[in-house]
Amino acid sequence: MAHVSLYRRFRPQTFDGMVRQEHVVRILKNQIASGAIGHAYLFCGPRGTGKTTVARIFARAVNCEHPKDGSPCGECPACRALAGGTLDVTEIDAASNNGVNEMRDLREKVQYPPVTGKYKVFIIDEVHMLTDSAFNALLKTLEEPPAHAIFILATTEPQKLPATILSRCMRLDFKLIPEEDLENHLKRVLGEIGKPYEEEAVAAIARAGAGSDRDMLSIAEMCIAYSDKLTYEGVTAVLGAADFHETCALVSCLLSSDSGGALERTEKILSEGKAVGILVRNLLELLNQVLIAKTCVNAEKLLALPKELFSEIRTLSDGADRQAILRATEILAKAEYELRSTASPRILLEAAIMRISCPAQDYEIDALMQRVETLEREIQALRSGMPLRTAIPEATPSAAPVSPVVPVPPVVPAPEKEARGKAEPEPEEPSYLEEEPIFEEAYFSDPDPIPAAPKKRKMPAAEPVSEPTPFPAVASAPAPVAKAPAAQQADFGDAQRTFGRFMRTLRKTSRSGVLFTMCSDLEAKFEGETLVLLSDSETVVRSLKREEHRKIMEQVFAEIGISSFEVRAAGGQPQGGGIEALKRDFKDYTIDIK
Repeated sequence: MAHVSLYRRFRPQTFDGMVRQEHVVRILKNQIASGAIGHAYLFCGPRGTGKTTVARIFARAVNCEHPKDGSPCGECPACRALAGGTLDVTEIDAASNNGVNEMRDLREKVQYPPVTGKYKVFIIDEVHMLTDSAFNALLKTLEEPPAHAIFILATTEPQKLPATILSRCMRLDFKLIPEEDLENHLKRVLGEIGKPYEEEAVAAIARAGAGSDRDMLSIAEMCIAYSDKLTYEGVTAVLGAADFHETCALVSCLLSSDSGGALERTEKILSEGKAVGILVRNLLELLNQVLIAKTCVNAEKLLALPKELFSEIRTLSDGADRQAILRATEILAKAEYELRSTASPRILLEAAIMRISCPAQDYEIDALMQRVETLEREIQALRSGMPLRTAIPEATPSAAPVSPVVPVPPVVPAPEKEARGKAEPEPEEPSYLEEEPIFEEAYFSDPDPIPAAPKKRKMPAAEPVSEPTPFPAVASAPAPVAKAPAAQQADFGDAQRTFGRFMRTLRKTSRSGVLFTMCSDLEAKFEGETLVLLSDSETVVRSLKREEHRKIMEQVFAEIGISSFEVRAAGGQPQGGGIEALKRDFKDYTIDIK
């Protein structure tokens, strides 16, 4: 006997043998039981979900003399005649019979009455392949067929059918089959043929089926022929997937910004003969598994992987953040789409690998958010005294700065500063080294550092100087950060110190990483009691003047005692122009404008 493929050998013969599609089966069963059978049906849905199988069962059931629960009994003369082949059920492949002549021939056959049963059923598969002329030839017959004729149209692309055809049919949509049902169906098939298997292998075949029962059985047939026992390693080898451990090492390099290691791993996998498209799909699947392991509590059950493989997935998920995983997935998904039209798939893949592993060189918002999250994680590690787990990406001169760092000479602690009760000598010149650092400790130290005693600073006699208010001391043990008072005393003599206080307060009160990044590149100076913030970028200036950013900055400046501030481009003039400045600076003189 000739070999019969699994999907043909185990094709259901009754509605009860169908895998899911309960909504379609219930409608058809009720119509058969009540005798209210339509004249035209449209079965649409993904491939391999049972459209043609249901159409054949329905064709036999409407002609059966004693249907059982809506399904054909298989014992009456009509069922036996239809099982052996008859003219009462006609199947037409519209992909190869899509012309107007075939539809005219069909229109003539419709007029003849059935031979053995009550109905003549015409199943037209892939009906969307018909030409416009063929649809027009079928239209009138489809609208008003003889009482003994039933049309069943099956298609995977219903959007290609004319509206005049759709409006004349009862549409039934088939859905993709869940993986759990595919696994159960495959286990029944393997049990009937006596094939031993591993649970992980069955789960991998069901995932590869992607909701299609026919595709799953076709893949299973290849895997069955691969070895005596159905194993997970055998399934991955048949599917042509890259080595799991090599792919995990590549993903680890991508998520840790190791561009050199990522390129080496990519070259090694491709040199083994793996196609670029398959490698991209393997990477996307692995990133999806890492995200599930990081997000879901029952990830081990959902993924259904061997324990040693799941432990590797878990290790990857523990060392990565969600933003990096999502960004890598989006870049690879875009690369997979572009692979269809490129002549250099390898170069396209390597460019995507470099872009994922070098977020410091990427100016998109996703890369910026990933860098901000990395900085926040490292700051938290420094505050808690834990060792750094991942390195902060170094920005090159061409990359956008993450946070400004003002060069400060190394501070040599004086012996008398260890004893806080001792008085300190007054410096001859204002010493910024003995004060709280402006940026570096402001960004990367505790939010409320232990202050030294207030210092007096020598300033010109014409400009009174107010002494800075010391910060409250904190205990050595971690404690909740107290909220800052509604308004602090501003230091109008030191713009950099005031701006550093503004940046610390902004970090504690606002979660906008974009606003913090834009503000960190500003320069500050006082013009009277107005704090002027300068930027070399017109784009940054326009963005900071927007309502949502301006409102946040006003609230933060109010907390530190600044009621007036202005954002302007470097080199720009304050409102009023140069003439107003001359009048203000030389008010004792008469200035004539000519």
